[in-house]
Amino acid sequence: QVQLVESGGGLVQAGGSLRLSCAASGRTFSRYAMGWFRQAPGKEREFVAAISWSGGSIYYADSVKGRFTISRDNAKNTVFLQMNSLKPEDTAVYYCAARPSQLAQKLDDYAYWGQGTQVTISS
Repeated sequence: QVQLVESGGGLVQAGGSLRLSCAASGRTFSRYAMGWFRQAPGKEREFVAAISWSGGSIYYADSVKGRFTISRDNAKNTVFLQMNSLKPEDTAVYYCAARPSQLAQKLDDYAYWGQGTQVTISS
């Protein structure tokens, strides 16, 4: 069982940056692949980024490639999402998710989810 708590969301102007954190409980965090997803109002939840348990493999959605960076610190049971050059279309609730296997991009592949943190980008 893994419990996830996101933080770091907020309101920033377009072009700005935010760093999201996801703190995980449990002693086996290092065995889990982690993902970030987001859901904008009226839209389906979508994949943003994912990282393998070792950090050696990373995936990004095309919409955030080159602007967002996912990373993890297994000693601190935390995964991060550094978001730069933010755009109004990045406005959404951001969720972190975990799966005890290889990294993946589909929502259904993830067993554990946090409650989400709101990110709002003003134009």
